[in-house]
Amino acid sequence: MGRGRVELKRIENKINRQVTFSKRRNGLLKKAYELSVLCDAEVALIIFSSRGKLYEFSSTSTSQTLERYQRCCFNPQDNTSAERETQSWYQEVSKLKAKYESLQRAQRHLLGEDLAPLSIKELQNLEKQLEGALAQARQRKTQIMMEQMEDLRRKERQLGDMNKQLKIKVSLEMSTIEAEGQAAALRGLPCPWNSAAMAATSVGNSSSFPLQVSPPPSNNPMDNIETDQPVLQIGYHQYNLGEAGSSSIARSMAVDASFIQGWTL
Repeated sequence: MGRGRVELKRIENKINRQVTFSKRRNGLLKKAYELSVLCDAEVALIIFSSRGKLYEFSSTSTSQTLERYQRCCFNPQDNTSAERETQSWYQEVSKLKAKYESLQRAQRHLLGEDLAPLSIKELQNLEKQLEGALAQARQRKTQIMMEQMEDLRRKERQLGDMNKQLKIKVSLEMSTIEAEGQAAALRGLPCPWNSAAMAATSVGNSSSFPLQVSPPPSNNPMDNIETDQPVLQIGYHQYNLGEAGSSSIARSMAVDASFIQGWTL
């Protein structure tokens, strides 16, 4: 007699439940192994018992199989977005590459190279571009030269002002030096009237008679005209002195002569 159909529900008897788990677990692991060998499939089996014990089987590696499962099942949108982003980047790179090649070709044409494949119209356009570029280059060169000239003029004016200031400063310094030199020369010259005055003072102190000093002779011819008006008598008063008085008067006359000579100088 064949086995009857077993009702699928939880086995209440603990011993029977444990025996059934052991038998069916071994059968499941055997079937997984047979499936991986017979069909060349990647199989990974994980079993946890009611007590928390782990039983597993994997044809290659459980972790690699789980990673592959996650990539295929849990991130389908991410893979799609990555593919779209990759495609957009590829298109962008293609556009940039085409543009780079076009710019290189235009540069060679501007340098006068690789002109054989160009038509007459393209050559005319190239000529217009070169003429426009040449005109702009000349205009820019003229502008730069004008700016440099203006800068040089400004520097020239500044240097001129500085030169004027330096000239004024040098002239002032020279004037000061000359004035100091003249003052030093005047201080260094001998002053005979000062010595004569000192001598007269000493003589006056030794004698009881005052010394009358005559002014220097004048060059004015009107001074020589004789008039009837009373005139100032310049000279010594006549006194009847003895021998001592005569010697004092002689010394005073000598001092007077030296003073007059210093005055005339």
